[in-house]
Amino acid sequence: AADTDGADGGAGQPTDPAGAIIDGRTFAAMQAQRLDAAAYLADNDATGFFEATGDLLVTGPTRTNVNDLRVILVDPPS
Repeated sequence: AADTDGADGGAGQPTDPAGAIIDGRTFAAMQAQRLDAAAYLADNDATGFFEATGDLLVTGPTRTNVNDLRVILVDPPS
């Protein structure tokens, strides 16, 4: 999930994340670091959570604003 302008909310700084890319490694990183996803969610801190897992998408300003982008790819087990 990401915003095309390069910042998902935030303070409008070039270092604000555009979103996050989540895959199978996200859950493993969460477990390895013993992150409490429910606590991050209750605190509305997706940035802190995905920064800890290494999944933040930081593009810097893109000078465009088409819309938010959500892509879900489900690869069923063989």
